[in-house]
Amino acid sequence: MNPYIYRIGLVLSLGFSSLAAQAGASPKNVVFLIGDGMGPAYTTAYRYFSAGDPATPPQPTVFDSLLVGMATTFPDDDTWVTDSAAAATALATGHKTYNGAIGIDRNEVPLTSLIAEARHRGMLTGVIATSQINHATPASFLAHDRHRKNYNAIADDYLGSDGHSPVADLLLGGGTSYFIRPDVNLINRFQERGYQYLNRLESLDKLTLPAIGLFAPQGLPPALGSAQPNRLSIMTKAALTRMEATDRPFVLVVEASQIDWCAHANDIACAMSEMEDFARTLTLVKEFIDRRGDTLMVATADHSTGGLTLGRAGIYQWRADLLRKVNMLPDDIARLLLASPAELDNILQTQTGLQLSEQQRTLFEQALSDDQDSSQEQLAALVKNLIDEATYTGWTTSGHDAIDVQVFAHGPGAALFQGMQDNTAIGQKLKALLPGRHIVAGASPAPGSSR
Repeated sequence: MNPYIYRIGLVLSLGFSSLAAQAGASPKNVVFLIGDGMGPAYTTAYRYFSAGDPATPPQPTVFDSLLVGMATTFPDDDTWVTDSAAAATALATGHKTYNGAIGIDRNEVPLTSLIAEARHRGMLTGVIATSQINHATPASFLAHDRHRKNYNAIADDYLGSDGHSPVADLLLGGGTSYFIRPDVNLINRFQERGYQYLNRLESLDKLTLPAIGLFAPQGLPPALGSAQPNRLSIMTKAALTRMEATDRPFVLVVEASQIDWCAHANDIACAMSEMEDFARTLTLVKEFIDRRGDTLMVATADHSTGGLTLGRAGIYQWRADLLRKVNMLPDDIARLLLASPAELDNILQTQTGLQLSEQQRTLFEQALSDDQDSSQEQLAALVKNLIDEATYTGWTTSGHDAIDVQVFAHGPGAALFQGMQDNTAIGQKLKALLPGRHIVAGASPAPGSSR
């Protein structure tokens, strides 16, 4: 057991009762939001991105107004760098596990998640994601599997161990290809259990509970260049409206999945578009809480992705304002270039607002003359580099990093999430705050437990 984490756990154990008193009454409802891959550099970048004009001083964002603490993210294996499965399991259950594990500990023993605990207490439950709903983060709240890539088995888990007991009242996101398969149609089984099935975001105004909504074969279309860039906030608003109408206590888990996907691609314009949808979602949840007063919102990231830096090559500058002119993903721009190579400058000017230097033009022309099987990938990389150079954006990895992440909270119980904590403490506190359960001491792994 790492002694640093033990000290954090000891402090939390000793201070938990007093924090509970400060927090006031337990909330009736809990909304837990996760910005996948959203390390501190992303909320900073979003502040400058929101400002627009670089001559205008940036104003605080919703992230700034809700910030209460920080959290560690390391997994229960031989590295400080977590994957989404281990991190989400820690957030969902309050227990560490190894990279790749879904809802189980290192000995493959199933763990009780926040969603499972809420259902046990008779609360309504929902999970929303912009990825497929059987992806690592949502899966860690709903399933148990030794590896996150077992997508079909995880989808099967959503009908419960007997195949007839769905594990949440509301599921919204992508993933049709995993639920309607050649071997089985899981949607039919959900419908047999009385679930409404939706396959178009536009149908959410007709949402009833229980329900499953799958709006793409896998993940939803990215926000950047999409006809529905606010799809996360649209799904969350529909869920809150319907759950509130029942007047039953509820737990809703919401993941902004594709911040992470953009970061893996080292695509800053893509990431800022996802951050904008997440910011809208946080704002509407905050407004819901301010109107009702009985709901706790906690938001965090499972980890940070990409090693994003706001500044590049020793230059003291970051041009967030230029990102507002990018209106299409690099892969889509690459396809346009391949279809109309003679329109190189016009396409780039129209889609990114940027002009090529002679050196950059030579690289683009060379990529356009190469075999088309590799040209699209080369062109997309050149577009990203064009944007990064213009905005002075830097990256250190295409994977995750071990940076601590921010914690945001609002509503009754928010004081419990102040300060430095391990990610397991967030999951433990959330479960402890559910109606009918008293807060207990012990917010981090005990001495002698596995790291």
